[in-house]
Amino acid sequence: MLVVISGTKYSGVERVVDIFVDDFGFESLSQIDNHDLLLDYCTKNYTRNLVLGCNSLELYLKLEKRPFLIHLSLDGSLGLRLRNSGLNMDEFIKEVDNEEFKDEKIQLMERSHFKFKIINDDVTTLTKRLKDNIENQLRVLQSQDSLTLTNPPLRPDWDTYFMKLATLAASRSNCMKRRVGCVIVRECRVIATGYNGTPRHLTNCFHGGCPRCNDGDSKNLHTCLCLHAEENALLEAGRDRIGTNATLYCDTCPCLTCSVKIVQTGITEVVYSQSYRMDDASFKVLREAGIHVRQFSFREEPMLVFI
Repeated sequence: MLVVISGTKYSGVERVVDIFVDDFGFESLSQIDNHDLLLDYCTKNYTRNLVLGCNSLELYLKLEKRPFLIHLSLDGSLGLRLRNSGLNMDEFIKEVDNEEFKDEKIQLMERSHFKFKIINDDVTTLTKRLKDNIENQLRVLQSQDSLTLTNPPLRPDWDTYFMKLATLAASRSNCMKRRVGCVIVRECRVIATGYNGTPRHLTNCFHGGCPRCNDGDSKNLHTCLCLHAEENALLEAGRDRIGTNATLYCDTCPCLTCSVKIVQTGITEVVYSQSYRMDDASFKVLREAGIHVRQFSFREEPMLVFI
């Protein structure tokens, strides 16, 4: 694992690097002018735990290509950073403006996977708070029985992967009410995707194609012209293509009507992310049909960590 740490001026990047080295056994790397040489070293030693304080966007864009990289950015209040600097107010403002309000620095910070925000200015406990939060994040990223990670730390598991595909499908929704996406898979292979909206050849819902949705009516569901994401995916696949032992991923729990169709097409498992007002009725139908139902929530990206 390679942990790259960027941060605002005087927020304590060096302190965080020292914590990784002293408390978690990481090897500290120096930011050198020969970026290719540093990239080559990191690649050859990807099974080791490495940490690098970085303020160069050019260097980071090279390192970012590697799957074993984690980017942590650090920021703190102006008061805390002013005390850390030892400068007077005018000198501090000049340094901060000269370094932080540049395109490269802003782009570098925005690319971080974990954004550590120091909101408690108590410097006497800061190191411990940083250490505790770093330990919590490493516990999630690393294996339970080893401090050496040989798998890419941000590679999603299958649930995360398919739920992200469902969320991506939802971005194509044309429904005025809400955006929902669905993916049907079997043996870790995608069979079909779907999103909610009006049927093909009809005016898109967000262009006025569904009077019920555009009126803001939460009742009279039977008058809605929009197909649900699950319906579209099931129609695309058909019972024969779905086959046996297929799983349906949906970023919103299926409604009762969709649950009945899911049962009829032979789906054996439903994985959903967000709840829906018809959950109880849907669960009853799905479980009576012997379909395994579970909720899954993936980590938001980037992860905000308040310290």
